[in-house]
Amino acid sequence: MLAQQRQQAILERVRRTGGVRVAQLVRDLGVSDMTIRRDLEVLAERGLIVKVHGGATATGTGSTEEPGFAAKSVRQQAEKEAIARRAAMLVRPGSSVALSAGTTTWTLAHHLVDVPELTVITNSVQVADVFHRAGRPDQTVVLVGGVRTPSDALVGPVAVAAVRSLNVDTLMLGVHGMSVRAGYTTPNLLEAETDRALVAAAQQLVVLADHTKWGTIGISTIAALDEAGVVVSDVGLPEEARTALSEHAGELLLADPSGETELETSLETAL
Repeated sequence: MLAQQRQQAILERVRRTGGVRVAQLVRDLGVSDMTIRRDLEVLAERGLIVKVHGGATATGTGSTEEPGFAAKSVRQQAEKEAIARRAAMLVRPGSSVALSAGTTTWTLAHHLVDVPELTVITNSVQVADVFHRAGRPDQTVVLVGGVRTPSDALVGPVAVAAVRSLNVDTLMLGVHGMSVRAGYTTPNLLEAETDRALVAAAQQLVVLADHTKWGTIGISTIAALDEAGVVVSDVGLPEEARTALSEHAGELLLADPSGETELETSLETAL
């Protein structure tokens, strides 16, 4: 097992159980005590766990907690890649598409650089940089201004004013969490306002969210579940979430990181 795979396995266990012990990880993963402690140090430096004597615990999950871009970029990488590949199929050449800030939309951007004659609107510094580096002359990229957040989003009145003057075919929205009660949410109040402006500017809303986002609730709601025409998640999404999203969203697409299966459900097929 590679170091990155081992660290991801440790992180998943911390999130599932709330904490881990070094001794147990040594036995379960078959590596040395020093290797495990080094893995925990790496995860702690990224803000993904909290080191304690003899092990590690989960970080806080409050409604206003907002990990930085670097911390989020190492989470659920395989799921995000599968989601991005599937979402890219929804974008037509010559169309206009808005991408919100986030690591899933950033992953999607790498796939959209191959779509010809695309017009991209984004409030993400990281997303805009992907297209800038690709340098396609047939693509137009508009980066709105604003105040930069820990997730490298540009937000605030400048960003909102810019977005409100635009109209796009599709919005690809990354979210912090989703639930039946709260809908699609974010831990940043200003980012929520900018995202709501993006939702209003788009003819179609496509939400990109891996399975860990279900049941997580940020302090501010961006949109209700039924405002999404399409939700793209992964096959790890729990059954209760599949049922709820199939009933509320227009269409639910589940990408498989292994590439073996791909599921699609909609309101019509679910009833």
